[in-house]
Amino acid sequence: MSKNIAIIGSGFLGLTLAQRLSDEGNSVTLYEAADRIGGLASAWSIGDVTWDRHYHVTLLSDSATRGIVEAIGLGDEFEWVETKTGFFTDGKLYSMSNSLEFLKFPPLGLIGKLRLGATIFYASKVRDWKALEKVSVDAWLTKYSGKKTFEKIWKPLLRAKLGDSYKKTSAAFIWATIQRMYAARNSGLKKEMFGYVRGGYSRVLKRFAEVLHENGVEIELSRRVTEVGRENERCFVLTGEGRREFDEVVVTCNPGIAAKIIPSLEEEEKERLSRIKYLGIVCASVLIRDSISEFYVTNITDESPFTGIIEMSALVDKEELGGNALVYLPKYVEKDDPLFSKTDDELEDLFLGELDKMFPQFKRETVEAFRVSRVKEVFPLPEIEYSTRVPGMKCSVDGVYLVNSSQITNGTLNVNETVLLAEKFLTGGFID
Repeated sequence: MSKNIAIIGSGFLGLTLAQRLSDEGNSVTLYEAADRIGGLASAWSIGDVTWDRHYHVTLLSDSATRGIVEAIGLGDEFEWVETKTGFFTDGKLYSMSNSLEFLKFPPLGLIGKLRLGATIFYASKVRDWKALEKVSVDAWLTKYSGKKTFEKIWKPLLRAKLGDSYKKTSAAFIWATIQRMYAARNSGLKKEMFGYVRGGYSRVLKRFAEVLHENGVEIELSRRVTEVGRENERCFVLTGEGRREFDEVVVTCNPGIAAKIIPSLEEEEKERLSRIKYLGIVCASVLIRDSISEFYVTNITDESPFTGIIEMSALVDKEELGGNALVYLPKYVEKDDPLFSKTDDELEDLFLGELDKMFPQFKRETVEAFRVSRVKEVFPLPEIEYSTRVPGMKCSVDGVYLVNSSQITNGTLNVNETVLLAEKFLTGGFID
């Protein structure tokens, strides 16, 4: 029997749910507080270019992402490129794109390289990720890679991604990262092949909206939901435009927001939701006339104001970017970090000043545009025994369900994991 269902949030999680549920004949209304769909995957303009607000890539092994893109009719629009990886350490830039370059990597001795390689290989073979949840990531990496390799390689990378919160993070975090990369190499070609849809997520989201409209999905943009609940055997959604009733409501907001907009949750549920800690991001997009390197990703082990360097134009055809290079400079921080209070001009001076130091060939006058995205809650911090604290999808309010990124317990946050989470909910028998 078809139902009238509301979905709160239009990230890829909400979009996938809307598409699948409407395909099954349900009447779906999608609420989004922003003026556009996509959430973290949304696109924006930088200079004369429209591209993704944050950096995204599809791996050959990302079958869920590829499946949903194919479902909306863009499966043939993927471009696949063999990319290279760089490491900036001790003031120098090194290529680390194949086994030979790894063996020549100067900052580590032979024993350190062997232990580092063995750690990565061992992690790729581990299947019991829950056992790794009981061990801190620094203790686990130090045990297998050695203290020197941990201090030289692993610790700077962990701090770049997690800040000082890495000390509270479980080894399951690094396991999930390694598993995804290994799966990509084992999915056909033994190369680092990354993909994107021609036109970027702007094109994907435009087509997604068209498909949803064709399915009769009502998309309510700029509609901030202030309350979700249940009265008189019906669920309701309250916004500034008024109250509407539904058979079921699926809330895809982060846990802290969910706890606020569903006041009738039991206190224990609210407390559980509020305890989940998220990290945020300050991410600069820089449009430059010239490339700064040949690497798609440059990992940084030296002190730096940003996490790493992602040169999207090492993956994406520059014709899609107006002939320019597009570089992302992300920094993952806690939501009260002072970086959030810096102005765009301050961040531009700080970030471009660092590029000046790292790349002698970089010239500020070649910068066409600089824009900053700030999001205070991006992904949950995978602390020790994290999965034991994750909220369930069915809550104490009948007909209201919680489906959000905190429930990704054995993977890292990316579009593929988000789509898989939607499919897990849909196959779980929650909505008949």
